[in-house]
Amino acid sequence: MPGYSRHNLILVRYPFSDLSSSKVRPAVIVSGPHVSQDLIIVPITSRLTGLLPGEFVLTEWHAAGLNTPSAIKRGLYTVEAGLVIKIVGQLAPVDISALEASLRLWLDLS
Repeated sequence: MPGYSRHNLILVRYPFSDLSSSKVRPAVIVSGPHVSQDLIIVPITSRLTGLLPGEFVLTEWHAAGLNTPSAIKRGLYTVEAGLVIKIVGQLAPVDISALEASLRLWLDLS
């Protein structure tokens, strides 16, 4: 995954879950370095209400490069690295810890 690192905040074109369309949205990379050109990402949203278990508002959203308060949404997507438009920042340690806890919850990992 040259040029991209785990916990980078990116802008990426990815599909809606029903595959009806796609949109440029922020996301965070959760995959580590790998020979594949695919990245595993978690979506980010500016909708801060009605969050599901494990979804959370980023504490350091502005420092991470976002323009508005944002939340991590439940979902894992695999996208080709060529769909990344740009890197906008990096998650802060406090938000990394919360994301790691959310991933363990969502995937039922100990």
